[in-house]
Amino acid sequence: MTTKVRVQSISGQVVDLFKREIFHGTVEWSGGRITAVRRDPRVKDKRLIMPGLVDAHIHIESSLLPPSEFARLAVIHGTVATVSDPHEIANVLGEAGVLYMLADAKRSPLKFNFGAPSCVPATTFETAGAKLDSKAVARLLARKDVRYLAEVMNFPGVLGRDPELMAMIAAAKTEEKQVDGHAPGLRGAQAKAYADAGPTTDHECFTIEEAQDKLAAGMKILIREGSAARNFEALKPLLKTHPQSCMFCCDDLHPDLLVKRHLDEHVRRALATGANKFDVLRAASVNPVEHYGLKVGLLRVGEEADFIVVDGWKKFRVERTYIDGALVASGGRTRLKRLAPKLANKFKARAVKAADFAVKTVGSTLNVIEALNGQLVTKHLTLPATDIGVKRDVLKIAVVNRYATKAPVAVGYIRGFGLKAGALASSVAHDSHNIVAVGVDDASLAAAVNLVIAEKGGLSVVGPRMKAVLPLPIAGLMSALDGREAARRYTRLDRTSKKLGSKLDAPFMTLSFMALLVIPDLKLSDRGLFSATKWGFVPVSE
Repeated sequence: MTTKVRVQSISGQVVDLFKREIFHGTVEWSGGRITAVRRDPRVKDKRLIMPGLVDAHIHIESSLLPPSEFARLAVIHGTVATVSDPHEIANVLGEAGVLYMLADAKRSPLKFNFGAPSCVPATTFETAGAKLDSKAVARLLARKDVRYLAEVMNFPGVLGRDPELMAMIAAAKTEEKQVDGHAPGLRGAQAKAYADAGPTTDHECFTIEEAQDKLAAGMKILIREGSAARNFEALKPLLKTHPQSCMFCCDDLHPDLLVKRHLDEHVRRALATGANKFDVLRAASVNPVEHYGLKVGLLRVGEEADFIVVDGWKKFRVERTYIDGALVASGGRTRLKRLAPKLANKFKARAVKAADFAVKTVGSTLNVIEALNGQLVTKHLTLPATDIGVKRDVLKIAVVNRYATKAPVAVGYIRGFGLKAGALASSVAHDSHNIVAVGVDDASLAAAVNLVIAEKGGLSVVGPRMKAVLPLPIAGLMSALDGREAARRYTRLDRTSKKLGSKLDAPFMTLSFMALLVIPDLKLSDRGLFSATKWGFVPVSE
């Protein structure tokens, strides 16, 4: 006795991204694959049927959710696949962290494509929870479920042809897997030298001129619009001049935004520029699938039935999302069941005191970090020591080593957060994920950091007569809550930080990057103030 395979179908305006045409017709699928795409002028349904959306570079951990919970929100926006770098959790737990993400992702139908982290730790100038050498990276790359070498962040090491980095790139080439780049600010000959070493993409361009130099070097450009780094406006001309070399990505997207949007927002904004609709949709689907060789269907017969149904071009609202022929979201609601995540962590820090944040000697001038709204890059300011304080928005920033029971607190100064009272703290502190905090006084800094330590990871805010924390028990990076509840709690923290005076669009996301040494210029690690331009430590005051 044979079992009859069910054939399903949907009709509307079919968007063929290869023939670059739109026609009335019907899509049929069975057993998870497209079996027919038929033209039918009798079809009156005006809804658009097109390939699902693919985020070409995202750190799932930055959603503050594990993969299975991230998927429940992402599918609502038409996302069917991601190219995901797990280096956040790898910096905390090492290879075990990568395996954690792979295992949790397999509980969801969304097509996560994880890479092997190439920079764990990102530099030797900070304390991380683990280290992945070239042998460990090669071991990961040999796995079928690890699809590429994740962003090679140590661009000075690449330019200097560091043997360990070159061994990782060689391992990726041996496995015939792509090498992702990360080279903020590189131009001209340096951009070419970086690309010649093996990286094929870059998501860090923040000017059109930088992107053009990297395109000339043969790289693909990922147009990023996340929570902290927002480069769409600067790079949108590429959709008209170099559409074949563009992809869309979020890089880092906190849960408050993920409940509202994902790549569907990139598409809406791109269409509004007047860019060709086929080019826009290819950047959102075809280009990443082809570049990385993903097992994601593109609405062709014989391929996986991964597609979305959209209400129209103007609003571009995703009405339905299908993965392998299964309806995973409809009407703005997920159809994926919530699965309780397993917990894994590494957290040794003990409570701190206000005195731990004191700066013993202050010279006449300060080296000050300037945080920029909507950017990961910072500026290096030299200011008189008399500027310290709320009036001139020169506040203390601190990093506490979370991997030691007791270690000196690194303290510096920062402008751009605008707080008038209280403090913020976070165990999401790229890339080593120590505890980073900014505040107006030492008592508030200690209180905010201790809230995070008590939960063994989290985001916290302290103000006059109030305190709040969002626990992140999974590696100090991710919540065990339902995604929407995590988003609600995050939103409350965000609003509170703005009531305390911050003018940043995403204060916690910006804070999390103030310890990322590989992005210029001035940042703070648990070992001190660091200049990416000088590639070394600088004194807090002189």
